[in-house]
Amino acid sequence: MSHEYEKLGAFFLGKEYDLDTRTRHDDLVLVDAKDFTTHAVIIGMTGSGKTGLGVGLLEEAAIDHIPVIAIDPKGDLGNIALTFPSLQGSDFRPWVDPQQATTAGMDPDQFAEAQAALWTKGLASWGQDGARIQRLRDAADVSIYTPGSSAGRPISLLRGFTAPPASVRDDLEAFAERVNATATGLLALLGIDADPITSREHILLSNLLSNAWQEGRDLDLPTLIGAIQSPPFAQIGVMPVDTVFPAKDRSAFAMRLNNLLAAPGFQAWLQGEPLDAASLFYTPAGKPRVSVVSIAHLGDAERMFFVTMLLADIIAWMRQQPGTGSLRAILYIDELFGYMPPIANPPSKQLLLTLLKQARAFGLGVVMATQNPVDLDYKGLSNAGLWFIGRLQTERDKMRVMDGLAGASGGAPFDKGAMERTISGLGKRVFLMHSVYENAPTTFETRWAMSYLAGPMTREQIRQLRASEMATAAASAPVASTPAALQAAVWAPAAATAPIAPTATSTAAGADIARPPILPPDITQVWLPSRDAGAAWQPAVLGVADVTFTQARLGVAEQRRQAWLVPLDDHMLALDWSTADAIEIEVNALGRDPRPGSAFDPVPSLAANPKSYAAWSRALQQYVSSNHGVTLFQSKALKLVSHVGESEGAFRARLQMAAREASDARLDAVRKKYATRVQTAQEKVRRTQAAIGAQEARATQAKLDSAISIGSAVFGALFGKKKISATSVGKAGTAARSMSRAQSQSGNVARATETFEAAQQELADLEARIAEELQLEAAAYDALAEQLDEVTVKPKRSDVHVQFVALAWVPSDNAPPSPA
Repeated sequence: MSHEYEKLGAFFLGKEYDLDTRTRHDDLVLVDAKDFTTHAVIIGMTGSGKTGLGVGLLEEAAIDHIPVIAIDPKGDLGNIALTFPSLQGSDFRPWVDPQQATTAGMDPDQFAEAQAALWTKGLASWGQDGARIQRLRDAADVSIYTPGSSAGRPISLLRGFTAPPASVRDDLEAFAERVNATATGLLALLGIDADPITSREHILLSNLLSNAWQEGRDLDLPTLIGAIQSPPFAQIGVMPVDTVFPAKDRSAFAMRLNNLLAAPGFQAWLQGEPLDAASLFYTPAGKPRVSVVSIAHLGDAERMFFVTMLLADIIAWMRQQPGTGSLRAILYIDELFGYMPPIANPPSKQLLLTLLKQARAFGLGVVMATQNPVDLDYKGLSNAGLWFIGRLQTERDKMRVMDGLAGASGGAPFDKGAMERTISGLGKRVFLMHSVYENAPTTFETRWAMSYLAGPMTREQIRQLRASEMATAAASAPVASTPAALQAAVWAPAAATAPIAPTATSTAAGADIARPPILPPDITQVWLPSRDAGAAWQPAVLGVADVTFTQARLGVAEQRRQAWLVPLDDHMLALDWSTADAIEIEVNALGRDPRPGSAFDPVPSLAANPKSYAAWSRALQQYVSSNHGVTLFQSKALKLVSHVGESEGAFRARLQMAAREASDARLDAVRKKYATRVQTAQEKVRRTQAAIGAQEARATQAKLDSAISIGSAVFGALFGKKKISATSVGKAGTAARSMSRAQSQSGNVARATETFEAAQQELADLEARIAEELQLEAAAYDALAEQLDEVTVKPKRSDVHVQFVALAWVPSDNAPPSPA
């Protein structure tokens, strides 16, 4: 089978299925990728084929370079990592179930060979092969994450609560939603069912998170525990903190969090990569990821905590993306039960409702699957534009689904009786697709999954996959380092730089009441964020400038605020900006008031002179204009240039999205261009066929069937999301031959035959022209394969506007290396 529909942004999900005859037709069921921006619901009982449909959908997204985050509560979705292009029994052998082999009367080796043969035959019956599996593997990276476990790739949640980006902090509603979700999720982990209005624990946590995040400061659990005991504010609302939440009770609350932190089982929550939706969607190189987040090993409270934190982070990522009408990414939830109930209000529910209402504008499609259709909020799910209904277990399940479909119809005509009869007749791997983009529902059989569906993956199997992944990465990836200029935290984490060794002053008695040296008032002093209330402070010079980069030929005109930090020592004779570390810092995160600490290193005399700072400011302007050019990446294929500060990986991800948007726009234009002409040609066929005369009823009926066949070939390919190609044109030819046989049945219709044949040929010719145009318009693009050019842009001196040069106090736990 040719797979050129993949260039058309279509997901191949299966083939149409006739419930009356229990036969599968040859008509492909192709769903436009854009349709998933209005979200989808998959419902089916155990054994309905729901997992196969879901895995197939994720495969189609991956092969189309669309990244996916898949929440996997049962362990089934990890099967998408089991792809074997060679289809050899040895590939299947590590993943076969010995018990199944015994049941089949085989040893594991024989069973693996049998599974390989089964998969080869099954794929071939659907026009697929090892070559398509290889394209799937090449198109996207597949990783299995295991929060709270080291079996797969661990995700750290309790190490820190990262401040949301400025775009979220500037949106009062979005910021409040993020604060509320984090507080509610953390309390759920403690077993506290907190109401945001009445729970003092929730109110205190929300205020602590809000206080830190508004300043751009991250929090970790130890700092949060300390802040609960000694809040950095005196009032909550208009009342004293001790009145709202007495110190004794706060101490008990802090102890519960401390016990959580100290529990051996929770050490795994402190390990691994920090939670970051962008990293789950794309690799550092910009390759799309299918990130399967397995939570099967977690308890209910832990699952709710993690899902809440993940959803909140996805929303924050989403709001940083530009708007689009194309499908940017997919969030797949394999079992929705418990996360969006109709009456209860768990912390995950509001976040899911937000996604269902807002994600479409950003191109994020949400796909929710369940085998428990009763306990769902169907009012919220009414926003879904695609419904896939499989075999259901009880009449009660069926009635709840019917209510959901009625709500999703949006007031359009809804034949409840016909829908009930259809759903009742569904069998294994047969689904009903209800789409707001189609005039009628479609019944189809799901295609054969390219991934080996071995069943729920155990932690040991996930560990085995992870070991293989690490070995492959170690063999192919070059050793890379992360320069200080690319660190994305408000201030570099301690692990990223070598801390300055404490001086004798750092441990002097009475250090808890140390104060900074007294300096002339003309010297601006700032304090970098610290998580340690008793930190030792070291002086440095911080310069902040707004730098404009312009390149008219490339259409580049961007301004970026940048900062440089130079450590100080007692022996310095001059300040050299070439020794500075370029850092990313938010000015509003800098403290302006003196901070107590365990000790303050002395300030060199040069830095204690106010006149030095004016000279350093001029020197910074000169240094930046002479030495601080930026390297941008240029795509000749799409005529785009990277943004200042945009990594090559992020730029490639943006290129892939731009290509998808351009392709969608071209395809929409082709469809729009031919819609009226196809409709007119089809109507002409119907009119000439009707003119043949009612006196030849049999011939008339035969001709009617043929006319519908021709129309289906066109509309199925163009508007029904089916592929336009020689196959479709062949269908039209088959219909034409059928028409000729029908005409021969009556000698009384000869007068209309010539007109009818001309109309039928006109329709077939139109279909062929559409096929040719789409073949020319829809070319595949792989952003990772393009060779990018590099362009260096330097600012003029007049484009460097120094905002300030100040004495910066750097906490020793996050201090930069001292100058050599």
